Amino acid sequence: MLPERVPIGLNTYCLRALRWHDLPLLEYAAGLKLDAVFLQDSIDPGSNDPAHWKEVKDAAARLGLHLETGTGAALPRSAEHFDDSVKLLRDAIRRSAGMGSPIVRTLIVGDRAHFPPGPIERHMDTMVRVLRAVRGDALAAGVKFAIENHKELLCWETRQVIESAGTEFVGSYLDTGNPSFVMEDPLEAVETLGPVAVTFHLRDSILYEAPGGIAVQWAPLGEGVVDFKAIVARARQVMAPDVHIYIKPITGRPPEILPVYDAAFWNTFPEKKAASLARFLALAKRGHPYEKHVVIEDLQDRPTPPEFLAAVQFQQREHMERSVQYAGKVLDLGVKWRG
Repeated sequence: MLPERVPIGLNTYCLRALRWHDLPLLEYAAGLKLDAVFLQDSIDPGSNDPAHWKEVKDAAARLGLHLETGTGAALPRSAEHFDDSVKLLRDAIRRSAGMGSPIVRTLIVGDRAHFPPGPIERHMDTMVRVLRAVRGDALAAGVKFAIENHKELLCWETRQVIESAGTEFVGSYLDTGNPSFVMEDPLEAVETLGPVAVTFHLRDSILYEAPGGIAVQWAPLGEGVVDFKAIVARARQVMAPDVHIYIKPITGRPPEILPVYDAAFWNTFPEKKAASLARFLALAKRGHPYEKHVVIEDLQDRPTPPEFLAAVQFQQREHMERSVQYAGKVLDLGVKWRG
């Protein structure tokens, strides 16, 4: 069960357009009177330097910040890349431990389209084997892997990978923004993954019926269709007391249409359960397009055009600060800001 006062932090990926290195990100989090920082996808030139790891660890301690970090996707593209995946996770263990992070974030793949050929069950088994190959390293370093529920597996499948590998060294990086892209109500993800969560990241979603299916778009916290009071209430019941909560608004991207009424679409998700889909559709029926000002220029796999860069940088910072305020004032999360 979570304590009455849950520490909160920010996820640095949400500020990526600012191109800040690690130490300025820590200073920014401390300036917002946050309790923690999650360094995700660092662009710091010292990110692979053990001397820099110690510098970051010491800075976090000086600023009174709990720090977590990790790596990216770990599923090998083929059998020939199995050892590469093991090395990726071993390197991530050393970096996380060197920075004082108790967890090592990872994910399986970015989305269903990035799975290699073959059935989902085979990929789940492969990920379990990769994790078990580094079990001894993780236990020796005193860290746990945190598998992010991304846009590839359903929440019950992610939990199956975690439990099959072993909860003594693997848990959930529970994200509330990604479930929408696999047609899940985020509350279902909390109910399923909350009991094995080791870190918890809040991101809101806009969902609504649109020509061709259901539109999904991320929004600042409290500005979408997700009931975060219910989310946090459920998390308080099922999560371990040492889990930190991170604010993770990823905005500036256009709506994506999920063609849920196209029979061919379901060839990609043959294991999807009707009850889960019904919860998702009920959520979408309550939604509508985003009506506040937003700059749609944070497009994946394409740099932000220079004409829009300043606007995107302003937006990412402003959306983060709006979301932090919502988490503290409306959801009653966080410790330091109360002082």
